[in-house]
Amino acid sequence: MHIATETRRIPFDTLTRRYASSIPFKIALSLAFVVLTGLLAQIRLPLPFTPVPVTGQTLAVLLAGVLLGRKWAGVSMGIYGVLGMAGVPWFSGGVAGLGATTGYLAGFILAAMFVGFVAEGGLKIRSYYGWLAVMLFSALILVYVPGALWLGGWLGLVLHQPVTLGMVFGLGVAPFMAGCILKAVLAAGAARLIRPQ
Repeated sequence: MHIATETRRIPFDTLTRRYASSIPFKIALSLAFVVLTGLLAQIRLPLPFTPVPVTGQTLAVLLAGVLLGRKWAGVSMGIYGVLGMAGVPWFSGGVAGLGATTGYLAGFILAAMFVGFVAEGGLKIRSYYGWLAVMLFSALILVYVPGALWLGGWLGLVLHQPVTLGMVFGLGVAPFMAGCILKAVLAAGAARLIRPQ
């Protein structure tokens, strides 16, 4: 009984130490997630019918929220986006700057901060399915709504294409839902393991 109690305390103690850790440690951990997001951006599957590829970035975004908390997860994703727009070629396909997928970067910040808010106890989530709901909301709504809005504007203003809601959904959301669900399942499992009970 004593061993089981101590085992259940491990995630709590780990997160307690992390939240109480020094600013340099938090900065280092945030920068590690910046790099991880850039690396997972290179795991990509281009789709011939859309300028938006399938990537692994969303998994890093969700995990950043769980491990860094609201503030530092937002800082981490903000640094990733700002450096990429400034010229660091670590967006999907090794590119930098503004493009069709820039709106998803804003979604990364929103999703990471929301998951971080929940991880810090902002919502009382005590089950895997609760975490799965948080991850699905973050991945499918908080990332894809800004991403799709930007994509629609980019198609209309840059490519001068007629834009409809169905077109934007078909190019910027629908092809990625299955992958996002898988990433949400993985992130929810990780959150359930390490979040304090």
